[in-house]
Amino acid sequence: MQGQQPQNGILPVQHLQQAIHDGAISAAQPITAAQLQPASLDLRLGIDAWRVQASFLPGSKMTVADKLAKFAMHKIDLTDGAVLERGCVYIVKLQESLALPSGVSAMANPKSSTGRLDIFTRLICDHATEFESVADGYQGPLYAEISPRTFSVLVRAGSRLSQLRLRQGQAAVSDDAMQSLHTNVGLVHGDRGDKVDIRDGVGLTVNLEPDQKSGMIGWRARKHAGLIDIDAPASCPVDAFWERVAPSDLAAGGLVLNPDEFYILASREFVTVPRDHAAEMRAYDTRVGEFRAHYAGFFDPGFGMAELGASQTRAVLEVRSHDVPFLIEQGQTVCRLVYEPMADVPESLYGAAGSSSNYQSQGLRLAKHFIQD
Repeated sequence: MQGQQPQNGILPVQHLQQAIHDGAISAAQPITAAQLQPASLDLRLGIDAWRVQASFLPGSKMTVADKLAKFAMHKIDLTDGAVLERGCVYIVKLQESLALPSGVSAMANPKSSTGRLDIFTRLICDHATEFESVADGYQGPLYAEISPRTFSVLVRAGSRLSQLRLRQGQAAVSDDAMQSLHTNVGLVHGDRGDKVDIRDGVGLTVNLEPDQKSGMIGWRARKHAGLIDIDAPASCPVDAFWERVAPSDLAAGGLVLNPDEFYILASREFVTVPRDHAAEMRAYDTRVGEFRAHYAGFFDPGFGMAELGASQTRAVLEVRSHDVPFLIEQGQTVCRLVYEPMADVPESLYGAAGSSSNYQSQGLRLAKHFIQD
């Protein structure tokens, strides 16, 4: 990050590599190429974890360690792995730490697979007053708050549940700019006949039409299912963890989301993220209903691009109702996709040859841990 100053925007993979070289990002164990995505860095769990009484933020005058001294119930060693139980809250110190230069801030989100397992995961850092956000110029350690909601999970030092983006300056995109981008690129497309809703992001709607191949609408997580090893892809039988949501489950023209049940649904639209932009799905908005849609928020450049043969890529929606049953209907807006410019075009794109993308051209795709076609 020394030398030529990048333009404002999300830093691409080659700038992240430079940040690692310059020491802006460091780690207890060397950072590997497998952690690097086109516009983000996967963060690894460290050795030290704590079961805590409650979620917390340290606040502007305290460190996370200060809070742990008050709220930690017991310490857990993740060297050989440990089970994080559903319904419990844990804090894990991450292997990576930051020494950000002036003008560079960071933000985090759960990885796609983390969200699809209903693992509530948020980044916190010293003196933080909000989750998932690291202030301009921050120097210090990083921690993950982890609370499995549906499945208990086996994790270990090195497991990757969160991803980090670096942002140079401020590069918010106005509604007019997003409308222009949509006109030129086609950010969303599909069977919706109405005008695309662009207000504080691009509105995405839920698809309750059955899939042409499977006849399914979505998935509902089974309660009291078995243990999932977070580092073991394609290891879990689908039917042991999920129930199929079929057209026969619809009532009064929609799907009733039961309180404290977790669903995997898909957007009606196909989504595109052009090579010079990144996107973030904004989670829970009480204005669209009593439910939370989409944990995992980062969409990398190249996602759903026709040039990469992925023009039929939907956004998968991780949906959880809150205190009351809620009827969600076909075409209802459930979340918004906010685009930001990249500081530079990434040297590698999501879904390009040689990339490690798991969800390009996806439909109703479960997390990579399940045995799927």
